[in-house]
Amino acid sequence: MNRVALLRRGIALEGVTVGYNALEGMVAIAAGLAAGSVALTGFGIDSVIEVTSGALLWWRLRAELGSAPLGPTVERRASRGAGFLLLALGVYIATDSARLLLTGSHPDSSRVGIALMVASLIVMPLLARAKLRLAASLGSRALRADAHETIVCAWLSATTLLGLGLNALLGWWWADPVAALAMLPLIVREGIEAIA
Repeated sequence: MNRVALLRRGIALEGVTVGYNALEGMVAIAAGLAAGSVALTGFGIDSVIEVTSGALLWWRLRAELGSAPLGPTVERRASRGAGFLLLALGVYIATDSARLLLTGSHPDSSRVGIALMVASLIVMPLLARAKLRLAASLGSRALRADAHETIVCAWLSATTLLGLGLNALLGWWWADPVAALAMLPLIVREGIEAIA
């Protein structure tokens, strides 16, 4: 496949990423706030970060499609932007989880959140795999970083589902903020790698 076709494919993948994550983010944030779930709200914020990252990548791929190949400056800027957004998410999750654990706030269960996590566990790995293949073909570090954000989203779906499920089935209110904290090492690692 030639580079123009690869770029068009990347633009389409980022369009799907932005659309799905915008919807996912709105639903997750609304359901998370309604239930008092830091894991679900954090997942929704991650979706907003993925929308921003996807829009950055969409712009980067469109710019290359419309002109000569881009230099490393644009590629680096897109990768660093994605990394800083991930680190910002880590700060939110750490502070809000600590607040919930210290105050003993009990989140409600969220059937909408559980259904959304199951859907994301299907969609995100498929998107990530396609992005990783395309990133290798294009030699794009920024697209690779964006693919890793999508992988983080899949892991976040799994840990959020675990926290929501334990809270709903067993009444373990603390499972929600603990599940959110379990996401931090992956989020911080991917953020630092994208910035470096």
